[in-house]
Order: sequence, then structure tokens, then C-alpha cells
Amino acid sequence: MNILVNGDTREVGEQTTVANVIADLGLTGKRIAVELNLEILPFDQHATHVLKAGDKLEIVQAIGGGQDDFFKIGNRVFKSRLLVGSGKYKDLEETRLATEASGAEIITVAIRRTNIGQNPNEPSLLDVISPDKYTILPNTAGCYTAEEAVRTCRLGRELLGGHKLVKLEVLADQLTLFPDVAQTYIAAEILVKEGFDVMVYTNDDPIAAKRLEEIGCVAVMPLAAPIGSGLGIRNPYNILTIVENAKVPILVDAGVGTASDAAMAMDLGCDGVLMNTAIAAAKNPVLMASAMRKGIEAGREAYLAGRMPKRRFASASSPLDGLFF
Repeated sequence: MNILVNGDTREVGEQTTVANVIADLGLTGKRIAVELNLEILPFDQHATHVLKAGDKLEIVQAIGGGQDDFFKIGNRVFKSRLLVGSGKYKDLEETRLATEASGAEIITVAIRRTNIGQNPNEPSLLDVISPDKYTILPNTAGCYTAEEAVRTCRLGRELLGGHKLVKLEVLADQLTLFPDVAQTYIAAEILVKEGFDVMVYTNDDPIAAKRLEEIGCVAVMPLAAPIGSGLGIRNPYNILTIVENAKVPILVDAGVGTASDAAMAMDLGCDGVLMNTAIAAAKNPVLMASAMRKGIEAGREAYLAGRMPKRRFASASSPLDGLFF
């Protein structure tokens, strides 16, 4: 069901309490005030008040001269700029632990890989990454035509109860897993017309990225390098050009290998990074998830701080005036 939180639509599960929403926003334990449907909701009722569809929440706090660093995808607001996948882990428990360590709020799910509908005694992927806690992002991974991708998105929407945020990727071949940009254009146009909020995987091509933005995609996701390669950002100037000309969020997708790659993407001005293999294929996935979280935060802070200009020659840190020799 949908509720309004500070003016933005947010999808929550049945039996979600006000305290659950506060926790999802990372505000647990902070001094806040909550207004529910224009009436103040006392603190001692946050944990017991169950929300209903259409409820309007206003959550406020005192700030000193600035705002938290949120960003928007469509009409949704997110704090974490790290998005993670849910595949390739050794088991569901490792999936859960790595996801929690990453601090991610958006988790991609390949629809065919979930065990929903199989043995009811087996745990489900959505049991460990609950839609009540995370924004689940259905992914068209493995689709090689626009038709396959569109069908997958429709199934994802049905599976998640009308969920319209999807990640679109249409692949060209099994060797490179590069996007088939022509098929991606076709699928994106269909999905946008059907009301989906489309986050789209594409080449690090500024022209393709702009075209997908013009089609109506809510976020464009250029690759850093081939999927699962861990090579890092191969064409940083292409990514920079895409960022400089975009009016929608730009998130690097595919090819990140370690935390320095994630930091570099953020330092270029990207709004976020999506990764799976870089975490799941590490020797210690949970520790790598934590490292990626820190890399994202460091790169974002460096971008906001504004780096010093690059110089060809040295520039002394200490003044030369007053030397005694």
C-alpha cells in the first residue's frame, strides 16, 4: 500500500507501524516530531500505530544550516547511494548479512532466481530482504529482447503488488553482456508508456544516456566495465560527460571491483552505484559490503567538498617566505 511521507509517496507493507517507517528513514533514536494526518502522534504511540493506505506522515527534526544528503529516484527519496544485488551469495544468510552491512535501501532481484512458488518449507529471498524494509527492484537480467524485458517487468509488478519501479537491462550477447541499446530503447518506451518508473542499464555513451532520459527513464545507469568483470571505471570522462548533461540521477552499474572504484564513481558526481558481484564474489562478502558503503560515502563527501585543481608541477604546502637559510 502507499502512504505519503513528507510529501512523497512511499510503498509500505501491511501492518507497517510509524516506528517501522522511522527506522527505514534512519531516524530511530533521533529527536523528531511526527504528525499523522494533520494530528500530532505522541512518541509512545510510534511503535503501536499501524498505518493505513493513504495516511499522510510529516516527520520533522531540527537542523543547523543544511539538509541531509538525500536523493530522489522518481518520487521516492533515498539516503543510501549504494544499491546492491541479491544473487551469487553462498546462501540466504550471507545475503542478509551482506545486505545489512552495505546499508543499501534498494535491492535488485532477478525474478526467475527467487524460490517463490517452490517448496513452501524453503525460505524465500523476500524473507531475508523484506519489501517492508527495502525497496525491491525487479531486474530484467538475462533478457535479450525488448519483449522478454517488458514481460519480466510486468511479472515483477504483479509479484510485488503493483510495484512500478524496475531496472531495465536488455543484453546483446552472453559473452560481453553489453546492452543491446536498440532493444533497450524499444523496451523503455513501452514501459514508460505503461506507467513504470524505469531505471535503465546502458553503455557509457553520453548520446544513448541522453536518449534514454528523453524517453522518460527516471534514472540512467551506464556501465563502468563489463558486468561481473571487476575492472572498475574504464571511461571516466564518458561518465563525467553523462553526469554533466543529465537531468535525472546517474548511477554507475556493472564493473565495480572494490571500494576505490565506488569512491571514484561518486567523485565524478554520480548519484549512486549499483553492484552485486563485487560484494558477493569477495572472499569476505560482508566485510566488502561494509567497505563499499564507506567508499560510497567517502567519494560523495569528496565530490561535495570540491577537490583541489590538478597541477603539472609541485606547489609547496608550507610558505617559502621567512626561511632562515
